[in-house]
Amino acid sequence: MNKSIRLLAVSAVLAVSGLSAAACASAAEAIVVAPSAPPVERFEAVPAPRAGYVWDKGHWRWDHGRYVWVAGHWQVERAGYHWVPGHWVAHGPNWRWVQGHWA
Repeated sequence: MNKSIRLLAVSAVLAVSGLSAAACASAAEAIVVAPSAPPVERFEAVPAPRAGYVWDKGHWRWDHGRYVWVAGHWQVERAGYHWVPGHWVAHGPNWRWVQGHWA
């Protein structure tokens, strides 16, 4: 099988799975695109502050064609940075996941 046919086959699989070809461009971070808005966030009681950690609130994850709730958890604090929680952003008719990160 030549390269162009292989690339076309991979692109077709990505298109069917709801991902773009750009997802292949970066092995470090997958691009997650969902065809519908995530459900309303669930209420989670935020635990008492914990020295050396920040709370990363729960969120909806797109998994095999449906949203699945991921409970909140602690992130080890990084001195001089603040935690930006992951969040969904409308992108045309779809929704794109922006991974939580330190800024």
